[in-house]
Amino acid sequence: MSAKKTIKRTPVAQQERFFARFNLGQRWEHALLFLSVTVLLLTGLPQKYRDMSWSQDLLSTPERLDLIRQIHHIAAIVLTLEAIYHIGRAIYLMARRKMSADMFPNMQDIHDAWHMLQYLLFLRKDKPAFGRYNFEQKVTYWFLFFGLALMGISGFIIWFPVQFTQFLPGGVVPASKMAHSTEAVVAGIFILIWHFYHVHIERLNLSIFTGRLTEDEMRKFHAKEYERVTGQPASKPDDK
Repeated sequence: MSAKKTIKRTPVAQQERFFARFNLGQRWEHALLFLSVTVLLLTGLPQKYRDMSWSQDLLSTPERLDLIRQIHHIAAIVLTLEAIYHIGRAIYLMARRKMSADMFPNMQDIHDAWHMLQYLLFLRKDKPAFGRYNFEQKVTYWFLFFGLALMGISGFIIWFPVQFTQFLPGGVVPASKMAHSTEAVVAGIFILIWHFYHVHIERLNLSIFTGRLTEDEMRKFHAKEYERVTGQPASKPDDK
């Protein structure tokens, strides 16, 4: 009898599937936003807390104070130009019907937030399924949108008080100083605690740098978007 030959089969390697999340322009916008806001906080907080020893050491001479203010103003101009571009591009794309309304809040976000609260209180076993953006990401976007708008308007009033008080009451200047510095502190705390936790601690989300998400990330964190794009159920058979 002839010996049977054993055929060895080489396992087929499966390629990981990726989904586009942010294009190159959006990633550059985020980089400019991150850099300009960081510089604004680093140069603005020492001016707010002038009584602190570390601030006095940093702003020990008029020349240093003037340099810090110049850097602060340059970063403010960069952020303003980036915001104008962002808003202008969004209006253009919406007018051409090339931009979806996924980032705008809706009633589903309220239901998802309530669902998530029940999950955190152990009243439900499952997390809500999200679309392209979840309610936490929308809170981050719109909080920063209105917060930066407030700081931008108040900041230019502080920068050009004479020009603005020609058609506004004089009390707008001290009010702007209070609003500007207070909102800066709130925004800094919000970014460090809320945004940093949801992006880097709860999950290591690098899509704003890479521009893409893996299939597993899409299934887990954006199940409804995955089903809309692929037409397949987000849950795997072995997940049940």
